[in-house]
Amino acid sequence: MTIAIMQPYIFPYIGYFQLINAVDKFVIYDDVNFINKGWINRNNILVSGQAHLFTIPLKDASQNKLINEVELAINDPWKKKFLKTVQQSYQKAPNYQKVFLMIEEIVNFGAETISEFTLHALQKVCAYMEITTEIVPSSSIYKNTDLKAQHRILDICKQEKANHYINPIGGMELYEKNKFEKEDIKLNFIKSTASAYPQFKNAFVPWLSIIDILMFNDAESIGELLKEFELI
Repeated sequence: MTIAIMQPYIFPYIGYFQLINAVDKFVIYDDVNFINKGWINRNNILVSGQAHLFTIPLKDASQNKLINEVELAINDPWKKKFLKTVQQSYQKAPNYQKVFLMIEEIVNFGAETISEFTLHALQKVCAYMEITTEIVPSSSIYKNTDLKAQHRILDICKQEKANHYINPIGGMELYEKNKFEKEDIKLNFIKSTASAYPQFKNAFVPWLSIIDILMFNDAESIGELLKEFELI
């Protein structure tokens, strides 16, 4: 079995979905500390030809809390504002109608925490992209919060009887292949390619939220984009 373990990000970039698609099981790492100004509740979409950062407001978010303990700011009017921004920015995109309906359903989902919200969003987007990988939250399964860093990742791999672990390229300095090999687990890092695609008539802006890719690419093109990476 091949697995990957990542913190939950909202509407992440294509590389996140390449990773999900490359494994048999994807673990949402939601019982680790929340990171302020990370990608858990923020991402970029295209507005007037430029990257525009959106943020989902949270209630008393803190790096002293676990991700699955951080609640959404329920009474904040962000949902209407965000949907209006998406509508105004993408209403002339080729796949706007279908994609906007999905985003609207995700945004209006009745989650209480950012972890629940993001898990539901990832499942919905994966279904749209025909990615069949099982997605599970670490908080409900592994019960190993006493372990840290690489030791905890290895323990999850062993609980899943995984023989292959894939991590984003940014983790190359965190994980040692020889320690995984001692547990008969192959370790690879995924390196994504920033493949260009038409974004109206603008100069291409890479690494935006998956929202941007879905708005401008049909199913066949998305299938090709999911393959544009290398394992190191």
